[in-house]
Amino acid sequence: MNILDRIIVDKKQEVVLKKSIIPVSQLEASVFFEKKIISLSNNLRNSNSGIIAEHKRRSPSKAEINYGFTVEEVVKGYESAGACGISVLTDGKYFGGSLDDLLLARASVNIPLLRKEFIVDEYQILEAKAHGADLILLIAAVLTREEIKSLSEFAKSLGLEVLLEVHNQEELEKSIMPTLDMIGVNNRNLKTFEVSLDFSKQLADLIPNEFVKVSESGISSVEAINELKPYGYKGFLIGENFMKTANAGKAATEFIQKLEVRS
Repeated sequence: MNILDRIIVDKKQEVVLKKSIIPVSQLEASVFFEKKIISLSNNLRNSNSGIIAEHKRRSPSKAEINYGFTVEEVVKGYESAGACGISVLTDGKYFGGSLDDLLLARASVNIPLLRKEFIVDEYQILEAKAHGADLILLIAAVLTREEIKSLSEFAKSLGLEVLLEVHNQEELEKSIMPTLDMIGVNNRNLKTFEVSLDFSKQLADLIPNEFVKVSESGISSVEAINELKPYGYKGFLIGENFMKTANAGKAATEFIQKLEVRS
């Protein structure tokens, strides 16, 4: 069993447990439930930089990245840096995140927030909405076409945007449907953790133009982004590159300034 399979087994058990503790009615009573979302897809379409900056404490491949920042420090730094949106990892066991991180981020900034999570159940989408997310991530590698359809339709019914993550042509072809807003290509193979920008380049032409194209993982330089822009990518998700520094917001600011000078 690879790491992704293991995460999904654990996630399904986690969801069963959470459902038994917090009823749907409690999630629907959240002050954020009626809040209108802030559109990441619009922000990306109208941005020169396209940066989606990530709050991420650790990962299965890198162990600890950074536990030295508060959520507020990181997300306020990203917002003032000019990021288009912020990805907040909420998985606890493998990434050191939580829904509280999402809640704190929502209380701190007024830009789009992505709940970065391994979503396998509608309940997690309700959690995302209740904790202030503007969009969710669906990972094609762990979902069937039918699951992608039902989960994305459910997210849209709550007013959320949907970023669908793919890694190869097969995942892309099974996933294309009108209930998606953005399609992200993960440059990291989730099974082997190999990273290559070629994944984004190879799939670019296969992604229909109605979806905002996002490149995820393994992006650590302005050159990499300028290399991907001609392929139609408008969004670039960057996590470890900022989080591993002594000041994530400052690192994001310097990166975005360089990018806007050179683009």
